[in-house]
Amino acid sequence: MTATIERGSATAPLNPPGNATPKAVKTVKPKRSGGFLGSSNGKKAVMAVTGAIMVLFLIGHMAGNLKSFFGAESFNAYAEFLRTMGEPIFPRRVLLSLVEVVLAVSVGLHMWSAISLARRANKARPVKYAAKRKSQAGGYAVHTMRYGGVIIVLFLIWHLLDLTFGTVNPAGWNGTPYERLVEGFDPSRWWVTIFYVAAVIMVGLHLRHGLWSAFQTLGLASGRSYRPLKGIAVAISAVLVLGFLAVPVAVMIGVVK
Repeated sequence: MTATIERGSATAPLNPPGNATPKAVKTVKPKRSGGFLGSSNGKKAVMAVTGAIMVLFLIGHMAGNLKSFFGAESFNAYAEFLRTMGEPIFPRRVLLSLVEVVLAVSVGLHMWSAISLARRANKARPVKYAAKRKSQAGGYAVHTMRYGGVIIVLFLIWHLLDLTFGTVNPAGWNGTPYERLVEGFDPSRWWVTIFYVAAVIMVGLHLRHGLWSAFQTLGLASGRSYRPLKGIAVAISAVLVLGFLAVPVAVMIGVVK
């Protein structure tokens, strides 16, 4: 079989022989990215919402702890209110259990989003920089966020066993909330207080970094608002840290007894 090509038509397409038809081009479907929650913005949104829930919890928890300065009756009444809030519409401890579930889910989702974002950042930059670069988060974040999170989780487990369930508390389960508080931070258990102080400081560092990152993500930390917002992040975290540390220190020096 011979084919003749006319002058000027060297670039003309050649018809396939017989009744053959050109093969259809396969289209590659893009892989699903997991929707909004699978994106970086979605994970940041999860971190922001769960972070806000935990901040509100910390503020309420700190305010309740400070009632110990008004005596055993005031503190025990606060603890009883937590278990009876919503009555008689809701049975005893239902709303408190709901708050605990929401808080536990928030902590889990917060950790999941943080780990996912960190892994995504590492995959996007598989080759390390030849020279070390300073962290834009103020220096401490890279070194303490990872290990600080582990300390906080371990502290939460101990805190529940100590002051909530009384399993490792000298006052035991039958002790009143005020008795468990005083016995838990007794000077003879100084190592518990040191652990508490270290965990609370880590919470403050996490909170400062989280608030500042949220301001930056929202595009608020720029121009004239840069320093005021940075000051707000520091002030909120400092107030919470001092508020939480006031109680164990007061027990240690005998102000709360």
